[in-house]
Amino acid sequence: MGDEDVIRRRLLIDGDGTGDDRRLNVLLKSFIKWCNATNEPPGESQVVHDRMLAQLAQCEFAVTKSRLAACMSAAELQNYENLSRQIETGIEAAKRDIESTKLEFQDAKTVRKNRIEYDVLAKVINEQPDRKETDEKLCQLRKELGSLEETREQLERKLDMRRKQFHVLVASIHQLQAMLDDSETEEIMDVSLEAFEDDSSDAQQAGSAQPEPMVE
Repeated sequence: MGDEDVIRRRLLIDGDGTGDDRRLNVLLKSFIKWCNATNEPPGESQVVHDRMLAQLAQCEFAVTKSRLAACMSAAELQNYENLSRQIETGIEAAKRDIESTKLEFQDAKTVRKNRIEYDVLAKVINEQPDRKETDEKLCQLRKELGSLEETREQLERKLDMRRKQFHVLVASIHQLQAMLDDSETEEIMDVSLEAFEDDSSDAQQAGSAQPEPMVE
């Protein structure tokens, strides 16, 4: 038989290993011996009786001790169960806190992103002129545009008038040119006629100035 088998058998016989079964066996043997010892002297019988009472007290003490140990074990088990429930509750609460923290973190990231976008937009808006100044500039530009439109209309009227005057001038030039052409033609004709008349007069004067032939 090996050591493990011996230890296993002792544990099976001895219960929890406190010697209770052995003590009970010894008490039972002592009681049977005391009951069968009718021929023994009274002094020795009293010694066996006292020894059985002592063994019985030890057994009662062992039972009380075992009961108290069992109660303590049950209390510790209950305490461990309560502690386990508290730990589980704490774990669940921690999980909820983690999930809530994750949501808060996401919200914080969104808020931070929106704040950055707001700051950028606010910077761009601050770089632009305010509404009153913009309206004033717009009104000024409209006035300038109206003035430019009026100036353009005036220039167009002047240009149209100059264009008409130019057409009249060109027509006048053409008429004057025609008149000059007609006048030059008349002068040429007058000069030619005068030259012809001068030539005819010279010829007549030359004919009248020839000497008469001599009479023989």
